[in-house]
Amino acid sequence: MLDTTTQAEVQALLDSFGAALEQGDIAAATAHFQDDCYWRDLVTFTWNLHTSEGKSGIAAMLSAQLATTKPTGWTIARGETATEDGGITTAWIEFETAVARGYGLIRLKGGKIWTLLTTMVELKGHEEPKGFARPLGARHGADKHRPTWKEDREAEARELGYTRQPYVLIIGGGQGGIALGARLRQLGVPAIIVERNERPGDSWRNRYKSLCLHDPVWYDHLPYIKFPENWPVFAPKDKIGDWLEMYTKVMELNYWARTTCKSAQYDEKTGEWTVIVDRDGAEVTLRPKQLVLATGMSGKANMPNYPGMDSFKGDQHHSSRHPGPDAYKGKKAVVIGSNNSAHDICAALWENDVDVTMVQRSSTHIVRSDTLMDIGLGALYSEQAVQSGMTTEKADLIFASLPYRILHEFQIPLYDRMREVDADFYAGLEKAGFWLDWGADGSGLFMKYLRRGSGYYIDIGASQLIIDGKIKLAHGNVKEIVPDGVVLEDGTKLEADVIVYATGYGSMNGWAADLIGKDVADKVGKCWGLGSDTPKDPGPWVGEQRNMWKPTRQEALWFHGGNLHQSRHYSQFLALQLKARMEGIATPVYAIPETHHLG
Repeated sequence: MLDTTTQAEVQALLDSFGAALEQGDIAAATAHFQDDCYWRDLVTFTWNLHTSEGKSGIAAMLSAQLATTKPTGWTIARGETATEDGGITTAWIEFETAVARGYGLIRLKGGKIWTLLTTMVELKGHEEPKGFARPLGARHGADKHRPTWKEDREAEARELGYTRQPYVLIIGGGQGGIALGARLRQLGVPAIIVERNERPGDSWRNRYKSLCLHDPVWYDHLPYIKFPENWPVFAPKDKIGDWLEMYTKVMELNYWARTTCKSAQYDEKTGEWTVIVDRDGAEVTLRPKQLVLATGMSGKANMPNYPGMDSFKGDQHHSSRHPGPDAYKGKKAVVIGSNNSAHDICAALWENDVDVTMVQRSSTHIVRSDTLMDIGLGALYSEQAVQSGMTTEKADLIFASLPYRILHEFQIPLYDRMREVDADFYAGLEKAGFWLDWGADGSGLFMKYLRRGSGYYIDIGASQLIIDGKIKLAHGNVKEIVPDGVVLEDGTKLEADVIVYATGYGSMNGWAADLIGKDVADKVGKCWGLGSDTPKDPGPWVGEQRNMWKPTRQEALWFHGGNLHQSRHYSQFLALQLKARMEGIATPVYAIPETHHLG
């Protein structure tokens, strides 16, 4: 039975809130929020990804943005019902602004707004051609010499980048660039994706051969085309590579493989980039208005510079270039690092009869895959969630609706449960000498990922090898590399025929330094992290991922990266920002953070 009282109460609040906004009465609007409140806006009000915290933060945002946003029509979303649980009332909402339609999620405490999520769904007059507006495809009637669909696509491939320029150039053709390219295609934004590899999907195919996704299938869908119902829960890397190649073709993306970006320069006067690329041996000059670096949040390898590396007689390489275990059978391997890649590589080496030692330089958070799926993801991304009516889009918005400032408070109880459920597992790891942690505040994997993008392993088997002593453990920092191995700071020597540096990746603005210049990279500053003042995420607090999917301090330069979930979810909002600029829609950006860290 519908709770009509709750439904009516929420709608009454939305009516009153909307009226205050329409009247420009900011004091009345903020009075609808409780003192401890958060408004996370994805583009609709701020033309940014921004979380306003507290009544004063919300009032400041509205003072700057309300007059141009002109919001109207606040209502509970069609077909949705407000619910109440544990003193929290939750409702899906719809609204409009002067230029867009929005969707969101509201949570009330004591009859006032506690958290509010507002997201841009579409720009008025620039909707995606879908549903009743889907393209006809066939051209009925008679017309002499008209081109076929195939001929139109061939003409576009010949012309775009040569006789006419793309509005957006995306550098990087992995999952991020492909997802964004698909969004832009549906919005009618001319875009080219450039990728140095031979084929779409090679960024996955070229990794170590045992690599599989650690995130489950329900978390990993791309925009528009979901994985089929019989797709494996954890897809092997080559299967993902083939999917991305197929997706690139059927979504009609302008994808330039075997293309390397050599330089990029922005002209402030013309508002245009000059980008020199090498396309399969031929130099091409592109002049896009917007430049997106989709080079991967885990794309720029951190290769250490230890004393004596030049003296090593064996094979040494970064984990991103690890070829797999086949060439090392019967040999000794040392893997420096203890995060996801290090564990995967160590396990594959052991399986192929390699004597392998993992060097753990600092503590690592471990969570078992099955437990993470059950406790950490099950409510939103699982077959049970799908069967209960949870869509990917709703799951994304529910996760997005929890402000980063308080997200750890929701995560800590989940990881406390995981620690209890898998107590014997963790006892075995500690007995083996593995240095465990649960994040700076016990909030576990997701917060570590959001804060620093490292420091964890989702266990799919390597941990048991460590417990059993099959993967050997050593601890401490590296002092030097010698011709036949690794010497640690405590004097321990580890003999090695191969050294794998699973030493992580640098900030994405490192790509900006390489392609555009250090001045631009420093102007933009560090990418990723929240400013939580926890290890590898220095303060001050910025409340959103630094520089990701939103305007930066360099005009017309954008960063797009992250896992498959983030590539899917945030590509929507980046694409709408780019489309608005192409169409000349005013985009007054609110609160681009100051640059505090150079990366």
